[in-house]
Amino acid sequence: MGQPVTVVQKPSSRPGILRFELNRSLTGMGHETYEDPPPGTLGRPPDELARRLFEEFEIDRIHIHSNVVTLELSKGAFSQGIKELIEDLFIHYHP
Repeated sequence: MGQPVTVVQKPSSRPGILRFELNRSLTGMGHETYEDPPPGTLGRPPDELARRLFEEFEIDRIHIHSNVVTLELSKGAFSQGIKELIEDLFIHYHP
């Protein structure tokens, strides 16, 4: 149940920086920056995405503006699986 998010990874000129464009806005016109996981009491989509990303990957900073998610990976961290995690943000039940 729920709809997958369409995600396109865009190239970055800086090593360790990943940029993803989504087919839906997560913050409206606002900016959200995370250097630590947000509290579990916040239920907004950008907060939930940040929480999931910090749980699964080694990330130093997350910035979300509208439909663009920019990640700064920790030194030596791997990015495999990040795109899929973002795509599954609104999927509530997996087969």
